[in-house]
Amino acid sequence: MSERDLVAVLGFVALFAMMLVRVPVGVAMGVVGVSGFAAIVGWGPALNLLATSPIRTVTDYNLSLVPMFILMGVLATNSGLSRELFRAGNAWLGRFRGGLALATVGACAGFAAICGSSVATAATMTNIALPEMKRFGYPDDVSTGVIAAGGTLGILIPPSVVLAVYAFITNQDVGKLFIAGVVPGVLAILFYMITVQLVHGRRLPSGEKSSLRERLVSLRGIWAVALLFVAIIGGIYAGVVTPTEAAAAGAALTALIGILRGRLGPKALAASLAEALRTSVSIYMILIGALLFGYFLTITQTPQKITAFLVGLDLGAYPTLALILVFFLLLGCILDAMAMIILLVPIVFPVVQQLGFDPIWFGIIVVMTVELGLITPPVGMNVFVINSITPKISLYQIYKGVMPFVLIDIVRLILLVAFPAIVLFLPRTMQ
Repeated sequence: MSERDLVAVLGFVALFAMMLVRVPVGVAMGVVGVSGFAAIVGWGPALNLLATSPIRTVTDYNLSLVPMFILMGVLATNSGLSRELFRAGNAWLGRFRGGLALATVGACAGFAAICGSSVATAATMTNIALPEMKRFGYPDDVSTGVIAAGGTLGILIPPSVVLAVYAFITNQDVGKLFIAGVVPGVLAILFYMITVQLVHGRRLPSGEKSSLRERLVSLRGIWAVALLFVAIIGGIYAGVVTPTEAAAAGAALTALIGILRGRLGPKALAASLAEALRTSVSIYMILIGALLFGYFLTITQTPQKITAFLVGLDLGAYPTLALILVFFLLLGCILDAMAMIILLVPIVFPVVQQLGFDPIWFGIIVVMTVELGLITPPVGMNVFVINSITPKISLYQIYKGVMPFVLIDIVRLILLVAFPAIVLFLPRTMQ
């Protein structure tokens, strides 16, 4: 083993050891990146990286859409758009057996379209949908399982912060990635609703019936969500705006809608800005750490060596891809979504390119795989968020309720791996 290989191995051991003792991912990656780089080329160049990398990251124009989309999601939550989405879904679907669960999936999808965060979607819908499902006698495992699974739509349905970070890491067109997520997102909604009916439909009660007038009136409350989605995704697809411009416009429109409805006063606006700032800073910390860790990977030639090893196994393209995705699934049990994307994609992306897979398609596939990590034991982030809000419902009950959705997600993943055109036909129509 050469000196660089030894440094690489020790670096990864140190990285996972720090994460196990709860050192923030960004800090752990930064420390390993700078220390490993210094071990090979000296402390002078390593400290120069430490001085310049943070400035390069926070001033990168392509990354400025991240805080804008985060702000849009916070403003949407604080202006009550999520509650209106659930009311509309309940008005149209509540009368069916399991209708409240179907309405929850629909509301999660609508909120994901303007939020982009799975954890925020799950937390918001726990407060809104869970009390209603309890009122109609839904079992705790079913209600929390639906919310946990529905929350995963937040990182797939565009705009998605995770897709934006993937685009930054792999130097891909974020607009095409957003458009590529539309059809898989719609499939996820349909598959989740089918799962609710097939697995739980017979034992779930019907909700309150709404008249046609009440259903039509409920749509007035969600026009803002439809407007935002069309303005952002439609504008990107048509090439009228760039993703960064769409993010800024989306945040401004969300704020304007909240102010006009009287739901965002000066205090609420200030609180929203502060919350968005805190979340953005935590993401930028991870990105800075990832950039420093990237220099360490480059100097040790880790991605190239892993590529040579995996290609040298001569398993074939799809078996090698399956091996990579299984690795993501296993690590999803102990790492959060953002950490997995930032840590693993720089390592496996050269392998994917060598195998000839489309990078836009792989971005959607890997984000779908990461989604599973949000609801699989032992560390399903969405599950823990729901449990923290409703501690009387045990983790076992939530995991029990979410398992049918895990299985249908695996089916959906296999479908999109087998038929890449499902993901790629929309992006290929863009200019």
